Amino acid sequence: MRILLLNPNTTVAVTDRLLFVGKTVAASGTDLVPLTAKSGVPFIATRAEAQIGGAIALEMLAEHHSSVDAAIIAAFGDPGLMGARELFDIPVVGMAEAAMLAACMAGRRFAIVTFATALGPWFQECVDMHGMTGRCAGIRMLDAAFTAVSDVQEEKEALLIELAQRTVVETAADVIILGGAPLAGLAAKVKDRIPVPVIDQVQAAVKMAETMVALRINKATTGTFRRPDAKATIGLSPALAARIEHAETRR
Repeated sequence: MRILLLNPNTTVAVTDRLLFVGKTVAASGTDLVPLTAKSGVPFIATRAEAQIGGAIALEMLAEHHSSVDAAIIAAFGDPGLMGARELFDIPVVGMAEAAMLAACMAGRRFAIVTFATALGPWFQECVDMHGMTGRCAGIRMLDAAFTAVSDVQEEKEALLIELAQRTVVETAADVIILGGAPLAGLAAKVKDRIPVPVIDQVQAAVKMAETMVALRINKATTGTFRRPDAKATIGLSPALAARIEHAETRR
């Protein structure tokens, strides 16, 4: 199967990291197809940036959905996820949702640990969006500048471990999620230094995407996630306009 690994940020090094880590758990017949946004911001950290990233994710999916079996929106706050599930026929997995669902199978309550304070409000709203508020013990962020987003996990590894350890004590979390695409792969490096299970976001997303493809779940034809009726557009990318207008079905 082919799974689109869609990074709605513009940092190619982060996409490369996600791809490397995702491949460590991908099944032998799974081909991960990396794709990095050509416009937007280096990393999404705010509500406004998430709105921009979500629109970019829809454009990227419109261009590539017909050539893959599933897609992963590889930004932890899952920008554009619900719209993507509404608009496209393939399974679309959000990295944050996958990590939280995996965490719920490893313990009762999870906590999210991340590398920047700006991410906190957006991540909390992502938790709420997925109906996970009651399972989330807390979100903890480092309050320190970093040099480069592509290297933040190496630069802040010791501080992130310390924060995770403190979070377990303060929140009684059963599971820790290291949230934020630049932290992909860190869980495997530090799990022996954190006293509860640690979930890697991209690994969870890859396995969830494989599962969704294997289950062969039908696209909804009624309800809130059915494909919307055709509507005229102005100024959108050709592929996204065609998807919204149902133009591809008339060719």
